[in-house]
Amino acid sequence: QVQLVESGGGLVQAGGSLRLSCTASGLPFTTLSMGWFRQAPGQEREFVAAIDWSGGNTYYTDSVKGRFIISREKGKNTEYLQMNSLKPEDTAVYYCATPSPYGPALTSQNVGSLALWDYWGQGTQVSVSS
Repeated sequence: QVQLVESGGGLVQAGGSLRLSCTASGLPFTTLSMGWFRQAPGQEREFVAAIDWSGGNTYYTDSVKGRFIISREKGKNTEYLQMNSLKPEDTAVYYCATPSPYGPALTSQNVGSLALWDYWGQGTQVSVSS
């Protein structure tokens, strides 16, 4: 059974930092890309960041570039999202995701497509106060 579990969310003031973690089980995650999405109330789920299986390629949505850093522990089924200089507009539920081992390769063109990502965590709330 595939399971992704996020942790590290919370309430922080604008300008502060949080680090989210996602631990996965049930698939060979060391060979899979991993990503983060977020969903604010009344909004669609949107892509935030992704990292390929090797950790050598990372992708970010424009609004978080220079503030967020995605990483993964080599050889382990854990990824992180370091979030710095947080803004109130970053407030959302953050979801960890990973694609099927049989899906297409991750590229800069498809990385933001929800259809690429087959497995999801339950989400962790991030709230940024002004």
